[in-house]
Amino acid sequence: MTLKAAPFDDLDRKIVAALIDNGRASFAEIGAAVGLSSTAVKRRVDRMRENNVITGFSATVRPAALGWLTEAYVEVYCDSAAPPRRLAEVVRNHPEIAAAMTVTGGADALLHVRATDVEHFEEVLERIRTEPFIRKTISFMVLSHLLPDSPEAGATQSSDAGRPAVARPAPGTTAS
Repeated sequence: MTLKAAPFDDLDRKIVAALIDNGRASFAEIGAAVGLSSTAVKRRVDRMRENNVITGFSATVRPAALGWLTEAYVEVYCDSAAPPRRLAEVVRNHPEIAAAMTVTGGADALLHVRATDVEHFEEVLERIRTEPFIRKTISFMVLSHLLPDSPEAGATQSSDAGRPAVARPAPGTTAS
C-alpha cells in the first residue's frame, strides 16, 4: 500500500499540536484555539487519521505507578547481520521492552527496557541473550531523567490529572 501525500497546512499543524498537548480536548476546544468550527476540526482530524498523519491516541502513564521501577537501555550486538524483522519478532516476545530500534554505530539494535527491579531486569536480559544470533549486549541503567516532562519519563501534564490511564500491567499483576 502506497501512502499518498496529503495536504498538510498550518491549521493542521496547530490541530496536531493541540492534540499532542491534550489528546482529550474536544473538537470545539481545538477549534476555538485554532480559529475553526468543531466540524471543520473533525473533518481535518478524520483526514489526518485516514492519511496516517495521526496514527492513534494514547495516555501517558508514570511507569512507577504500574510497578516498573527499573529502567535501562540495552545495546544488542548480533552475529552477522540479523534482519530487522527477526529482531522485531524477538522483542515482541518481551513485554518489558518498551521500545526497540535498529541503529547505526557498533550495535545492531537499541532496546528500552522497563522492569520491576534489578533482579527482574537481569532475568529479562538473560532471556534476550538466549537468542542464538545475539552475540553480546551492553546495558545502561537509567538513574534519572534529565527531561522529567518527557513522555519517556512518564510525565503527566496538569491537564492529565484525574484521567484514566490504560497501559500494560507489570509482570505478576493482572489487568482489571
